[in-house]
Amino acid sequence: MPHGKPAGIPCVQLDDDFRCRLFGKPERPAFCASLKPLLSMCGSARTEALAVLTQLELATRP
Repeated sequence: MPHGKPAGIPCVQLDDDFRCRLFGKPERPAFCASLKPLLSMCGSARTEALAVLTQLELATRP
């Protein structure tokens, strides 16, 4: 997604299991490759991770 994506919209590169189709490939964006998720970001369940990501997206929107 060359120009980013709207908050709350999954990346177009995620498959049906929400796994990155570009993981380990050279075309994977530098931002994605540099992201180092922490427990505080991921929580203990997918719902916790999505809540944190939503907060991050809203806090950093233009």
